[in-house]
Amino acid sequence: MAEIAFRSGFVNIIGNPNVGKSTLMNALMQDRISIITSKPQTTRHRILGILSEDEYQVIFSDSPGLIETPHYELQRKMNRFAYSGFEDADIILFVVDLFEDYTGEEKVITLLKKAEVQKFLIVNKIDLDKENKVDSMVEKWKGRIEFDEIHLISAKNNVGIDALRSSIVSKLPEGPEYYPKDQLTDKPERFFVSEIIRENILIQYKQEIPYSSEVTVEEFIETTSRSGPIINIRAVIYVDRKTQKAIIIGHQGNAIKKLGTAARLSIEAFFNKHVFLELYVNVKENWRDTERNLTGFGYDG
Repeated sequence: MAEIAFRSGFVNIIGNPNVGKSTLMNALMQDRISIITSKPQTTRHRILGILSEDEYQVIFSDSPGLIETPHYELQRKMNRFAYSGFEDADIILFVVDLFEDYTGEEKVITLLKKAEVQKFLIVNKIDLDKENKVDSMVEKWKGRIEFDEIHLISAKNNVGIDALRSSIVSKLPEGPEYYPKDQLTDKPERFFVSEIIRENILIQYKQEIPYSSEVTVEEFIETTSRSGPIINIRAVIYVDRKTQKAIIIGHQGNAIKKLGTAARLSIEAFFNKHVFLELYVNVKENWRDTERNLTGFGYDG
């Protein structure tokens, strides 16, 4: 009996902010790798999700949403992460939803036309198609770009995900196992702690506060207590201005206490361990436009 060839490759997920790229990666991975909120520009870094089975290994890449007109150096660096998805892909998943309005002149469309790899159009949020827009939308995209496959999905409701995953695997080239089978991502534990805290900032605070905030983990120590394993975490939330620090902390510290409780519960669910979380707030003025600060926060792309 002939041995089945091992397949492997890189599948990069690209698209505008808030179209559901992170939700899609989590659904394809069947695990929670990327943070998700309803706010645009939730994802700031490029994150790999590694899906390994006996016959294949898929390395998914979730990138920040493409920002047509960036206003900060942070957004320009996020764009570099996003556009790097064109450079090393075996398959590109271009994600759109029913509520977008492309002109056809965007940079991403030019790059997609030039990309000499397999391209899948992924139309997300079809569960919200109350006006039967999807067919006309698909026809419009067919007229712009020659896609190898088109998939209609609802990543949030897991509709069309199994078929998409199977199709991706079938189109992967024969190749080696790039990562150990038990490795799920390229990011360390501290990264996910900072992302979970930032996710809860996005959920709890309004207006500019979430976009002016960055989180670093200063301490991550696993120990054992009487009740079992516990992770001691000390994290610092950085903001642009003193007024923002006051908002993060809140009256008599109520806001940061609420944030700490929500973040701790999320971190405990992620690691399946008890967590002791300390949160502090510091000000780094204009950090989103300061190269040294951005490099220190890991935006060195």
